[in-house]
Amino acid sequence: MASVLVAMSGGVDSSVAACLLHEAGHEVLGSHLKLVDGASTDHGCCGPQAETDARAVAEHAGFAFETPDLRGRFADHVLDDFVSEHEQGRTPNPCVRCNQHIKFGALIERADELGIDLVATGHYVRSDRGDDGRWRLLRGRDRAKDQSYMVHTLGQRELARVVFPIGGQTKEETRAHARRLGLPVADKPDSQELCFAPSGDAGGFLRTHAPHLLREGDVVSPDGRPLGTHAGAALYTVGQRRGVGVSTGERSYVLEVDPRANRVVVGPGEMLARRGFEGDRVTWVAGEPPGGALKVEVQIRYRGSAVPAMLLASSERGSARVEFDAPQRAVAPGQSAVFYRGDEVLGGARIKRAFP
Repeated sequence: MASVLVAMSGGVDSSVAACLLHEAGHEVLGSHLKLVDGASTDHGCCGPQAETDARAVAEHAGFAFETPDLRGRFADHVLDDFVSEHEQGRTPNPCVRCNQHIKFGALIERADELGIDLVATGHYVRSDRGDDGRWRLLRGRDRAKDQSYMVHTLGQRELARVVFPIGGQTKEETRAHARRLGLPVADKPDSQELCFAPSGDAGGFLRTHAPHLLREGDVVSPDGRPLGTHAGAALYTVGQRRGVGVSTGERSYVLEVDPRANRVVVGPGEMLARRGFEGDRVTWVAGEPPGGALKVEVQIRYRGSAVPAMLLASSERGSARVEFDAPQRAVAPGQSAVFYRGDEVLGGARIKRAFP
């Protein structure tokens, strides 16, 4: 049996993942990563209660537990990037950054330090190794809980060391295991919030850590006609309808966020349609891009559907160009776009610029 370092958030998914590995006879060390100051937040996977819950599961099951301090690394790779992206008028995806640099990057380094064989998480994704020796990353069996979008940056090095104990089961089956094992978090609700923001409020985080982004500015129509004011361009994202705060006599959506002019452009929904986008920060599960143009399905938001598209990747610049088969709405710069072939994750990119 192997030794396994398991990332434990304090939720039911990672708790069951750790306990199933322990039950199978593996030597488990539960690791609750300290990412933010406990006084600033106490919900989701951060804060005193999350640590208490994770520790209680480890004590109940009878395996070792630790709380490594990764606050500095989290600030460097996730929090600073969150602010920087907003400064550029983009809508960042901090969970993707956290998974790439913290929950897998830093955790694998921690396993190396401790001489531990494998790393495990409670993500609803799967992996396998093909006849050619290459690892594949696959959607979780439970499509309603599939988290492959959030972990698309994993490559061959990571997949060779990571196991996903609950990726092949449904959420209902996970809850059933938690009850069978008598875990104190069996009925704990899922968290859908930003772990580092008070009450999950991104605006509240920016007001405290980047007040320069929350200056009053103009809300304008596509032709530049003033429609109202906003309390900070960083509070808006392309495709947003609720909270736009202006009345135009029709449904209005955010079409563009211009941080330099501190301006938000709104207009009718049909003006959101885009034929494709250019991406950067490209990652490939196989470790290299496919040759030439490739027919794929692309998912441009976490809970969105993957749509058919043509992908053209550049190996030299770490960039990619995607052209949808049919125009898509709300292609938001800063968000992740993930490339699929059926259930297999090929890789992904940050949306840099959408084109009409």
